[in-house]
Amino acid sequence: MIRKQYVVLFVSAIVLLLAGPAFAHHGAAGYETSQVTVKGTIVEFDFINPHCQLFLDVTDDAGKVTKWDGEFTTPGTLRRRGWTKEMFKPGEQITLIGNRAKNGSNLIRVLKIQFANGQVVTALGGDDN
Repeated sequence: MIRKQYVVLFVSAIVLLLAGPAFAHHGAAGYETSQVTVKGTIVEFDFINPHCQLFLDVTDDAGKVTKWDGEFTTPGTLRRRGWTKEMFKPGEQITLIGNRAKNGSNLIRVLKIQFANGQVVTALGGDDN
């Protein structure tokens, strides 16, 4: 009987330790609250779970190219907004507007996208912040 209680206690402790990180990443705490704008050339668009990602090459005034990662919500949420995996083509110019990662990495939580033709599309809305 005592051994069974120890096993239950041990398994419960493991479950609690693993549950924290699963919920922790679903917030905006890792991003600045101010908005930034990143303009670049599309390299790749991953329309996959758990978060869609758009990779850009961004060229600064000196001509140096930097890789940026734009992170979105889930493919299901984006699909309900009319998004498809074919809507971003490598080589196209695009502007991402959103919140940069607090750790200073080239990662942006995308709120809006502006296409080269001026069209603006909302990426993250009030129901899925």
